[in-house]
Amino acid sequence: MDKFLIEGNQPLNGEIKISGSKNAALPVMAAAILTEGETILDNVPRVWDIRTMSFVLRTLGVRVEELNGRLKIIPPKLLHYEAPYELVKTMRASVLVMGPLLAKVKRARVSFPGGCAIGVRPIDLHLKGLAKMGADIAIKDGYVEGYAKTLVGTRICFKNPSVGATENIMMAAVLARGKTYIENAAREPEIVDLANFLNQAGAKIKNAGSKTIEITGVDRLKGIHYKIIPDRIETGTFLIACAATGGNLTVKDTEPENVRSLIDKLQKMGVKISTGDNTITVERKSRLRGVDITTSPYPGFPTDLQPQIMSLLCTCAGSSVVRERIFENRFTHVGELQRMGANIEVQGNRALIKGVHTLNGTSVMASDIRCGAALVIAGLSARGETKISRVYHIDRGYEKIEEKLSAVGARIKRIK
Repeated sequence: MDKFLIEGNQPLNGEIKISGSKNAALPVMAAAILTEGETILDNVPRVWDIRTMSFVLRTLGVRVEELNGRLKIIPPKLLHYEAPYELVKTMRASVLVMGPLLAKVKRARVSFPGGCAIGVRPIDLHLKGLAKMGADIAIKDGYVEGYAKTLVGTRICFKNPSVGATENIMMAAVLARGKTYIENAAREPEIVDLANFLNQAGAKIKNAGSKTIEITGVDRLKGIHYKIIPDRIETGTFLIACAATGGNLTVKDTEPENVRSLIDKLQKMGVKISTGDNTITVERKSRLRGVDITTSPYPGFPTDLQPQIMSLLCTCAGSSVVRERIFENRFTHVGELQRMGANIEVQGNRALIKGVHTLNGTSVMASDIRCGAALVIAGLSARGETKISRVYHIDRGYEKIEEKLSAVGARIKRIK
């Protein structure tokens, strides 16, 4: 397995181009099987999760061609309807093919999903929503099996906002009969991007990005040419990395408003930030001060940036409290940060952090995508050498992260 070797305590200076959003591209790829004809997607990141979804689509009979950040997706006239365990176990987003399959071929057999070990993340909201639209759902031998002679629009209210469930129901509803209303829907930018793709393909979706989404079913969708939005989590990761190491860094080809909650926190900590139409520049010259962080659904502070900002808080002056309200097991990075000298105490879903002056490099292990990113940030700011193992987790969500960081002054290399 590959490892990262990092010589820390080096400021980051220069520019980094942000890749397309993994979390936006995955549902759009699933939605492409709803269309008739050829769909071309631009600005698709070259990460392992995208490759996994490509494999899932191919098992359904979909033709997928990859070339330098562009995907060509051509559904067959007759789709297969089973997504096997061997693929779905590696990535939770694979379950997003269920809604499109029920809408397009009236059947779906999808293995229970896997992915990062950050919590249970049940798919009951997906299944209850699809059942309410008329699908017969059964669970057999680790697979979810669904059949729907006709999907019918209805009103679905989520107890808690769920990005995946909102996406799955929205994709099922675009070809359903009548109107579907999703109440307490997720509001993330990736939801809006999926709705924009579907609408350009001929769907009728209103109010994506609000608490209630309205979908009027149509008979068919067409293939289109579409560009995926920038990755807000990659954007935030690099902003935090510069705040941790010092220097002056500009991230470009991004969307500042999509990381507003992070920008506000960094400014309170003492980071100097300026924004343009599609750029964000961060500068840090002196020691930062701690702040409290509570994760919550968009537009709140994203759980996918919680591990990274905790790495930063470890060396801030004073004390900080991080509350994780999305996933029940998203503190797997704490033990590794403690190995590097961080002063962190976990109490349930809260982490109490007392800032130390510096972290010390050592051998650590990534347990999920964002934990891995947090350890990279810690290694970049630490004194001495840090060796990170199991970096395949990082490769699932970040495109050539070591090359992007090396180009702006980081001493990081991949060891085969």
